Amino acid sequence: MESHTFFFFFFLFVVFSFVEVAISNSKVPVPHITVVGVVYCDACSNNSFSTHSYFLPGAEVRIDCKFKAASPRTTEQISFSVNRTTNKHGVYKLEIPSVDGINCAKEEVQVLNTCRASLIRSTSPACNVPASITTSNQFSVKSKQANLCIYSLYALSFRPSKKDLAICG
Repeated sequence: MESHTFFFFFFLFVVFSFVEVAISNSKVPVPHITVVGVVYCDACSNNSFSTHSYFLPGAEVRIDCKFKAASPRTTEQISFSVNRTTNKHGVYKLEIPSVDGINCAKEEVQVLNTCRASLIRSTSPACNVPASITTSNQFSVKSKQANLCIYSLYALSFRPSKKDLAICG
């Protein structure tokens, strides 16, 4: 399975897990926007997720987002940068509560709202050389009824300093 296809299905699984939890837990306010992505170790340094690759827990990622208000009478913009650490499955997540004037679920605001992620550091001594350093490519899942948007960023990766020829060939 090609790595992009694998990540697409993996992110769909993650996205629908978040939506299901948000809908089933009615006492906790549903976040307005969620940004999610993964970090993995490209163990064979082939720029894709292979059988020897694995997700990296504890990796630090910087997330930069810009959201513009969707109104013809205003040019308001909200920009922010935050650092997040991946969980035990290599997933990082940022939940942004509802912001007045930002309606992420409208089709015409797709281009106005962007997020990107950058690697900061790996906690794995065996896999700590940045490979895919920054991603601005994303796909989003939107729910117009709840005005809920999930921005799923493409995977970031580290690689080992030396390729292990015993496992990578």
